[in-house]
Amino acid sequence: MSDDKAGILYLVATPIGNLGDISARALATLRQVSAVVCEDTRVTAKLLQHYDIKQLTLSFHHHSSEAVSGALIVRLKAGESLAYVSDAGTPGIADPGGKLVAAAANAGVRVIPIPGPSAVTTALSVAGLPTQRYLFLGFPPHKKGRQTFFKEVAFCPYAVVFYESTHRITKTLTGLAKLIPLRQLVVGRELTKHFETIYRGTSGAVLEQLVHTSTKGEFVIIVAPSK
Repeated sequence: MSDDKAGILYLVATPIGNLGDISARALATLRQVSAVVCEDTRVTAKLLQHYDIKQLTLSFHHHSSEAVSGALIVRLKAGESLAYVSDAGTPGIADPGGKLVAAAANAGVRVIPIPGPSAVTTALSVAGLPTQRYLFLGFPPHKKGRQTFFKEVAFCPYAVVFYESTHRITKTLTGLAKLIPLRQLVVGRELTKHFETIYRGTSGAVLEQLVHTSTKGEFVIIVAPSK
C-alpha cells in the first residue's frame, strides 16, 4: 500500500549518447523534483548543465550503503520527490537503480517511470535478427562465471543481448569465434554518438572489421538465436 503523504521516486531515462534524445517529459521532471539522484554526479552534471537545469544532485551507486538508500527513503517519506538517473539510458537495468526502487516500493513510496533511450532496444531495433524473443544478460563476468556465461549465450534459443567494454571487446569476440564460429552477430559501437558504427557478421568477421576501424567505445552485442 502506498503512502499518500510520501513523495514520488521518478526513474528518468537519459540519452545514451546524443543529448538531443532526451524527452520533454524527462526535462520537466528533472526540473520539478527536490533533487536528482545519480549513479555518477559528474556525468549527470554535464547533462543538467547542457539544459541549464540548476538542481541538487545526490549520489547513489553500486557501492552505496543501506544507510545511503535509507536516507533517500526518509526524504521520500517526508514528502520530497526525487528523480533517479543512471549514467545513460533507462535506469534500473544493469545499474544500482533497482535497489533503490525495491527500497522505495517496500516503504510504500510510489515509483513512476519516465521512459526513453535504452542501449538494448536501440541495438535490437537495427539488428535485423530474429528478436521476437530475446535474453538480456548485462555485462559478462570478468573472471568467475565467464565460461558459463558464454555457454548460455551459445545455446540460448532466443537472441541474446549483452554489453561489453572497450577493454574486453576483442577478448569476447575471440572467445565467441571459437565457441560459435558461424553464428551471426550484430555489434553496436558508440550508439547515437558521433562515431556510431553497426557491425554485422560472424564473430571473426566483426573482429576483423573492428581491427580496421576502432575497438574504442561502448559496445552492445546481439547474438542470433541457437537453431
